[in-house]
Amino acid sequence: MRPVNAADARKMRSIIAEDPEWSLELVPLLTTLCLQYIIKHFEGKPILDELAANYKAYVLQRLPTSLPLTVTANLISDESFWKRCCEGRWAVCDISTYDNSWKRMFFERYLENIIEFFIPDSTDTKTVLDVVPLCRNYVKRLKVSQLLPPIKEVPRFDEDDRSDCASDTGSEGPTIDHFDFRILLDKLPNLEELSVVYGVKGCGMNFEWNLFEFTFRDCESLAKALNSCKTLQVFRIHRSKVDDEKCCMLVSQLLDHPSLHELDFSHNHIGDRGARAIGKLLNRSQLKSLVVCNNQIRGPGAQALAHALSKNTTLMSLNLRLNRIGDEGGQALAQALVKNNTLVNLHLGGNNMTEPTAVALSQALVENCTLKNLNLSNNRLGVDGGKVLEEGMSHNSSLVECDIRLTDVGQDSEYCIIQALRTNQSQASRKNQTQYDLSAKV
Repeated sequence: MRPVNAADARKMRSIIAEDPEWSLELVPLLTTLCLQYIIKHFEGKPILDELAANYKAYVLQRLPTSLPLTVTANLISDESFWKRCCEGRWAVCDISTYDNSWKRMFFERYLENIIEFFIPDSTDTKTVLDVVPLCRNYVKRLKVSQLLPPIKEVPRFDEDDRSDCASDTGSEGPTIDHFDFRILLDKLPNLEELSVVYGVKGCGMNFEWNLFEFTFRDCESLAKALNSCKTLQVFRIHRSKVDDEKCCMLVSQLLDHPSLHELDFSHNHIGDRGARAIGKLLNRSQLKSLVVCNNQIRGPGAQALAHALSKNTTLMSLNLRLNRIGDEGGQALAQALVKNNTLVNLHLGGNNMTEPTAVALSQALVENCTLKNLNLSNNRLGVDGGKVLEEGMSHNSSLVECDIRLTDVGQDSEYCIIQALRTNQSQASRKNQTQYDLSAKV
């Protein structure tokens, strides 16, 4: 038998430990063991601020994102922890729309999710109120893309009662209501923007019209909630069947609001009466942007808005796209531009306007020196309307964008208008460069 030398013997040796978790690694440092203990028992006894910076970073990198918000919300400000929380919940996380704050993103989307899946008469309001103390300092914007109605119970009756109940089956059921914003808005001291849609996403084969019903009681509670939120700067309500009556109620609670700058009623059912209410709001607020596109505003409603616009000194953008203002409303708005000296953007696309409006706008462009963007697309201005617009543009130096697609203006007029716009753009660019150079010297 060949003798085994010492080196070969060392290679052949093996240790079979009784502990299956035993390894040849070094025993962890006592510091590491202590930090691991802190992480393991963080929920019951959170220790963080007392740690040195390097130990604190070690703990934050390893804390589980499943910890209760009652523990982490007001204790942890580290962005890397909240980044892990966001990426663990949502596949798409665009931090640039949240002032580059992961913590703000988490709490805004978390609260939005609670509101969007809140079922009246089923979900306890405590689920919302318990979260408020945790997120109130971090929520600046809420974009609520759906609001659920109560669960509709199917009435049950015996065979004997069918004849008695037959006349009742056609009677109107209980009013469909949604989440009551009154319990929330006044408790968010930093809320600046609110967007809501009274409808249900992805209802599929369960579609019913009452899933998209914005009731009078909904409107009343929302209006009072808006009035209580004095920090609100932007309010949007889309695709919610807001009619004249509901518009008037919402506007009545926004009169003299101290901070509201942008109002958006897009894709609703607002008519002339609602437009008159909005016109009243224009001169009893600090609005800078108003969007009422795709509604049912006609000539009289546009005239009311024009009357308010002629006296207004704050509004910079007005969007009336896809309404029915016609020449009656178009001419009124053009006359208002002669007196107004603050409006910068005006969108009148798809409003059944024709040559008389083009004539009025041409006259307004001669005198107005603040309007920079004008959209007249999808209106039947015609060849003659294009010629008068061309004449007005030849005397204007402020307008830099003018959309005249699908207006039936002649090619010659379109070319001349484009050339006038390019001249104005060049002048504006030189003016901005001069101002930049002067500010740089200062």
